Amino acid sequence: MASGKKPSRNAPTLDRARATPLFRQIYERYRNAIEQGTLRPGDRVASARNLASELGVARGTVEAAFSQLTGEGYLSSRGQAGTVVSPSLPVQHAARREPRRVEAPVAVGGLMQPGEPPLLQLGIPSFDAFPRKLWSRLAARRMRGMGAADMFYGAPAGFAPLREAIAAYLQVSRGVACHPSQVLVTPGYRASLALVANVLLKKDDRVWIEDPGFPPTHEVLRRTGQRAVPVPVDEEGLVVSRGLRKAPKARMAVVTPSHQAPLGVSMSLARRLQLLEWASTANAWIVEDDYDGEYRYAGPPLPALKSLDGNDRVLYAGSFSKVLYPGLALGYLVVPESLRACFEEVARIGSNGSPQLTQAIVADFMREGHFSRHLKKMRLLYARRRSMLASALLEAFGDAVRIDLKSGGMHLLARFDGLGHRDAELARRAQQAGLNCQPLSGRHVAASGDEGLLMGFTNIASAAEANRLAALLRAAFG
Repeated sequence: MASGKKPSRNAPTLDRARATPLFRQIYERYRNAIEQGTLRPGDRVASARNLASELGVARGTVEAAFSQLTGEGYLSSRGQAGTVVSPSLPVQHAARREPRRVEAPVAVGGLMQPGEPPLLQLGIPSFDAFPRKLWSRLAARRMRGMGAADMFYGAPAGFAPLREAIAAYLQVSRGVACHPSQVLVTPGYRASLALVANVLLKKDDRVWIEDPGFPPTHEVLRRTGQRAVPVPVDEEGLVVSRGLRKAPKARMAVVTPSHQAPLGVSMSLARRLQLLEWASTANAWIVEDDYDGEYRYAGPPLPALKSLDGNDRVLYAGSFSKVLYPGLALGYLVVPESLRACFEEVARIGSNGSPQLTQAIVADFMREGHFSRHLKKMRLLYARRRSMLASALLEAFGDAVRIDLKSGGMHLLARFDGLGHRDAELARRAQQAGLNCQPLSGRHVAASGDEGLLMGFTNIASAAEANRLAALLRAAFG
């Protein structure tokens, strides 16, 4: 029954040593796939001609299997439209074998897990306010104009027009003077930090990190082999004097000076100058993670630490995940001119770069003025949504809650001092109710410290929804 055709390398070969005829083996494969739910009612199956070529058998062998499957009601022929799994299959034939459901694990550090983001999730922008129609038009325009060059590998350091747009934005909005060649496009903050560690650090080098801080920073440094040195944060930001006592010869510091993650404080000018002085004297580096520095609701936006850097010791890391949407998986890194060639070479060795089509759409979004307008709109929207959540919490909990509202950011910090539970227990109860609050104590590295619950407010659409979420929290806490 077998033809002289050889199956393709990726095709699942049939067992010709078995006594079971080949058509029967094909029949069994399809029947099992349908009964297990891998193929569902309405799914189209390969044509007999194509499947015969893939399996290296005669077309008649496949047609015999399909004939039996059709006769038993598993498949249905639709003429020129092809053959599909029968839409009228009984429930027992089409039931998917779902994996056993388990309780969702507690999110680590407020990081978004795969799937629909839970309520009060930290670190994600408003999905309902994203300009989808505009984005779709820009994407469609790029797709229509796509040529052969657009289908080839892009530059590992990033799409040139996007690098230019980022440099222009940083110059005007964040006070960061840089040439487009100093901007490297990355898959996000983690990738940017890992790239910095690979270029500038050695195994077991010490790195100052904020305590409490942003969990991915510690995770990346651990993976790349460095020793994180937790340095306390107070109302003025990183306590540089404590870092000098703990590890004066550290090779790097990673900070969030515009809006500290998670406390929300802004690093004072005195601390910024002190940190820059240490880096210059110690021949060390500073990574400025601009986390969510674009969102400031009181006073003008703060200039970036990089704008004060007269000795080229600061590397500036930004991301589009909090200003557009996290699914883009796009960030950027601004490096000193003296390091540009080295970073480009390491980037070239490590990857083929981020998808060029995605970068091109973001570049158009920025160059045509949509980016700045979107940021302005989001600042106003988030200020209202933060106020709505704060008011709802005060209404629901009264004197049992203290809300720490800083000048900006995408989350608020609520302290529930009168409920008789530690913040980790309150967070656990909230998460069981589907509300992804995060305990502040979990962000501490060296020792337990201040407590409270971190709550994202960016996707709260109305005051009524804020009140509903506050009531859910109240019920969850008991």
